[in-house]
Amino acid sequence: MNRLNRILAAILAVQVVIAAVILWPRPSASSSGEPLLPGVTPERVVRVTIRNDDGQHITLARAGDGWVMPEADDYPVREKTVPDLLDKIVQVKAERLVTQTPDSHRRLQVAEDRYKRLIELELDDGSVQRLYLGTSPGYNATHVRAEGEDPVYLTSALSVQDAEVEARGWIETTYLEIPKDQIVALRLENANGVIELEKGEDGNWTLTDLAEGEEIDSSKAASLVSQAYYTTMLTPLGKEEKAEYGMDDPTAIVTARTRDEAGTEKTYTLRIGAHDPQSNSYVVISSESPYYVRVGAFAVKEFVEQKRGDLLKQPPTPEVTPTPSP
Repeated sequence: MNRLNRILAAILAVQVVIAAVILWPRPSASSSGEPLLPGVTPERVVRVTIRNDDGQHITLARAGDGWVMPEADDYPVREKTVPDLLDKIVQVKAERLVTQTPDSHRRLQVAEDRYKRLIELELDDGSVQRLYLGTSPGYNATHVRAEGEDPVYLTSALSVQDAEVEARGWIETTYLEIPKDQIVALRLENANGVIELEKGEDGNWTLTDLAEGEEIDSSKAASLVSQAYYTTMLTPLGKEEKAEYGMDDPTAIVTARTRDEAGTEKTYTLRIGAHDPQSNSYVVISSESPYYVRVGAFAVKEFVEQKRGDLLKQPPTPEVTPTPSP
């Protein structure tokens, strides 16, 4: 081997060593199996905020033995939802390394300005740990990154679906439930007038002001009453009434009267306020809850639009007798 070849071989050897140093996975990052958020335990977390990069967020705070939504006057959260999330977060380990290159963060959607979810955990000492959830390259796999760190890992312990930004992912969505077999009367007031229905001894519904010659369509009346059985919410708003809720001039008021087997009567009221065209929803409040909530338009549309005449059977259209040709 001549002198030139020896020099070239030496240069090549140095390049191989440099490449190996740069590209060789770091044991402490890719295979250590250490928690991605060191020092975080479920017991230490006092507040959780989940965001997406569209500006939506939800905040959940510890309150005694449970969790609440502080931005909705401490509306209660379902019992095990937040603890289940925290258990999954602490199972996310620094293993299955995908990349250590910051330029990859946006592509994998774990960047500061582009992410699927950002989970912020406030601990009992006031410190905050943040975890980015990004794309899913396959079943049961999600890209994750801890704030302030470059490495991105794959995890099967946590997914974007586990970190819901909608309130309905954390709360009991049934807002009002009326015992359907006990409803004996329903009153509806909306822009089209007042409708009062009563249940007869035969189990059929009739209008209290049914005029001579009018005949009620009992199936339509029963359908209207059935809309009062359950009211499901999209999100709680809080206990304070606000002008934009439109309760000074409600869109509709539904009053249901029930009677149990002992003959005890009870009245339920649902006030339907302003419509929000952007979310296609209404604000409502029930006599059974101190909380104003937002419900989908589909849940109350029939109450808002119902007309008395639509509950009546229409007379048959008279047959037109063709006139014979001369």
